[in-house]
Amino acid sequence: MTTLSRRQSLAALSMTVVGFPQLMRAAAPKAKVKDTRVISLRPDHYHGWSTLARRKDGELLLVCSGGRENHVCPFGQVELMRSKDGGATWTYPRVLLDSPIDDRDAGILETAKGSLLATTFTSNAYDEYYLKKGAHEKWPAERRARWLAAHQRVPAEARAKELGTWMIRSTDGGVTWSPRYDCLVNSPHGPVNLKDGRLLYAGKNLWRKDTWIGVCESKDDGQSWQRLAQIPTRKGDDPKNYHELHAVEATNGRLIVHIRNHNSNHAGETLQTESADGGKTWSAPHSIGVWGLPSHLLRLQDGRLLMSYGHRRKPFGNQARVSADQGKTWSEPMIISGDGAGGDLGYPTTVQLDNGSLVTVWYEKLAKSPRAVLRQARWELG
Repeated sequence: MTTLSRRQSLAALSMTVVGFPQLMRAAAPKAKVKDTRVISLRPDHYHGWSTLARRKDGELLLVCSGGRENHVCPFGQVELMRSKDGGATWTYPRVLLDSPIDDRDAGILETAKGSLLATTFTSNAYDEYYLKKGAHEKWPAERRARWLAAHQRVPAEARAKELGTWMIRSTDGGVTWSPRYDCLVNSPHGPVNLKDGRLLYAGKNLWRKDTWIGVCESKDDGQSWQRLAQIPTRKGDDPKNYHELHAVEATNGRLIVHIRNHNSNHAGETLQTESADGGKTWSAPHSIGVWGLPSHLLRLQDGRLLMSYGHRRKPFGNQARVSADQGKTWSEPMIISGDGAGGDLGYPTTVQLDNGSLVTVWYEKLAKSPRAVLRQARWELG
């Protein structure tokens, strides 16, 4: 937990009162990090944008975009790891999806009926950033040949058709998986369960002509998805600058969605929108005074809400905050990790074990590593 000087504390209080008059912050609960370690098992590959989930039987599932060379490249795959001991040990990753272009942000969920849903989106950003600009012409011959070989696995027309927002489904605990299918929107950590049996997916319709930010629902255990409601755009914002949503249902049934905001107003902050009618209508997104993104939301065993998010300025790392009032206000931050070398990190997700302790996993490019790894913290919350 960060220790502030008296001057820093007064400055923070001033910002709370002046900048966000509705936000009177509670003190951060005590967070005791028991251990932090690297858990990825393919050291020659870059790992990114992971999601951690806990099954009803206690098993932990972790998916990420693996098999990579860099933050943007043509090699991304959706990989799955498992832990049956609360994150003490992990299985070697299994590749669930490997399209002819880049498979990125991976999400995972066990539904109330026991099915597993894994999500991803496909991208050709590597082509736009590097190949079309001729950057590869200055690379060493071996790297250039490797990228072009991957790029040319299918012709250009087929590459364009590969772009999409995808889901795969398993009904046997992840032994076998369905073919991928369109789930209408994408966000890094995928859909969530609602207490009425529906699944809710807050996200963005990537690769479509018209930008749509909102929530989709499934009433058949994730087999099909329908648009439920569009999230309104805050006055002065461009919805194209809303990204990477995630939802949670509070104990009173209130639905809360966090949004990664890149509009000039509150740029780099997490915005929040709420629904009191099961997701049919949503409030205009508003600032909660939290710099950092994207946010992952979790309802704790005691009913409080936890948001985990990347902090891409000093202290580089990952932070968390708690809400004890159904998401109306959020506490001061707790530092889960603050030893990062730079901004190529984040996307933390957190689960709670039966004993109340917490496990958080994120991706991070360490100072002495040429590739980003998966890091895990096991910690306790007061």
